[in-house]
Amino acid sequence: MTLPIEPTAAQQAAARVRDAVHSATVGLIEREQLAELIVLAAVAQEHLLILGPPGTAKSAVVRRVASALGGRYFEYLLGRFTEPSELFGPVDLRRLREGVVETDVSGMLPEAEVAFLDEVFLGSTAILNTLLGVLNERRFRRGHTQIECPLRVCVGAANALPDDESLAAFADRFLLHLFVEPVPDHQLEALLEGGWQSERAPLAHRTELSDIDELSRRVPLVDLTHARGLLADAIRKLRGAGLSLSDRRIVKVQRLIAAATVLAGRDTATDADLWPLFYVMPTREAQASAQDVLRDSMSAAANPTLRAAVEHAVLQPVSRAARLVEAARSCLQAGADAPGTATIAEALLREIDANFDAKSLPPELAAERARLIERVATPT
Repeated sequence: MTLPIEPTAAQQAAARVRDAVHSATVGLIEREQLAELIVLAAVAQEHLLILGPPGTAKSAVVRRVASALGGRYFEYLLGRFTEPSELFGPVDLRRLREGVVETDVSGMLPEAEVAFLDEVFLGSTAILNTLLGVLNERRFRRGHTQIECPLRVCVGAANALPDDESLAAFADRFLLHLFVEPVPDHQLEALLEGGWQSERAPLAHRTELSDIDELSRRVPLVDLTHARGLLADAIRKLRGAGLSLSDRRIVKVQRLIAAATVLAGRDTATDADLWPLFYVMPTREAQASAQDVLRDSMSAAANPTLRAAVEHAVLQPVSRAARLVEAARSCLQAGADAPGTATIAEALLREIDANFDAKSLPPELAAERARLIERVATPT
């Protein structure tokens, strides 16, 4: 008799993080990808920039994911007249009376473990220069104050990439770039239902920041030998198509690949883990072109923890089908009496039929589609 193999500590941590992310995105339609990228960035110890119009639930997703992950959270909406003290803390008056200029960082950004900065490009030069030290070195320096920052991930948000060269250089410090759009027409019913429910729905699953730290510790231990050659080939394809990345971004993408590997429950990177390269492309146009150029290189992309992020990156039917199967099962497990179940089931059916015809529909997804139809047809 063969005994079942016990999951490793990393696999258990990844499973808890996956459950927490799914819980955080209940009702937030088409935003699973954003939540998953926050987790990927946190495990890789990198940062994420979200670009999109106002009202697309950017801040709502970040807040819910931060709550699900635990840890100290800091959020601020920057403006033209934002003072550095509003982010980093005021001068410590007690120390100032002693002739020493120090900053009281209590409850401010230097003490945060997860941070969200909305309209990040509106910050002054003084703010952005100080932010660079916090983001790059996890260190805060101001006057006599020099402290190590416990920051795991900073999420910045803006409506669009800046044209100013100095601001564009600051944007480049966010390794992951995600462009979000309003929810599409076929998901409007689910958006309305989900938005109504999510305002009152508590988080069903939470995890601890120690799970993120457990996964982060394993990132430098990932074997990248095979994936490194595949990554180099992918970079050559991008360059051949006129798509370039800085040497710094090329080197850093390895951390994302290693983080994706760990979140998939493995310690050796394969061709299934190259997909974060898509999100390292800095502009919307570059990402769209990269999808075509790298279609063959990323055909094997997969990740059981970050399915929505993978699907958007590679636009492959296999990854889309896997995500829809999981979403259908989650909907069906919620029970017919759960609020919004029928609306979510109908939205999933519309999405399945919009992406697959009878010939291309995978058997596993076909089975879940039939169960969804039965759920919708059965009165509660």
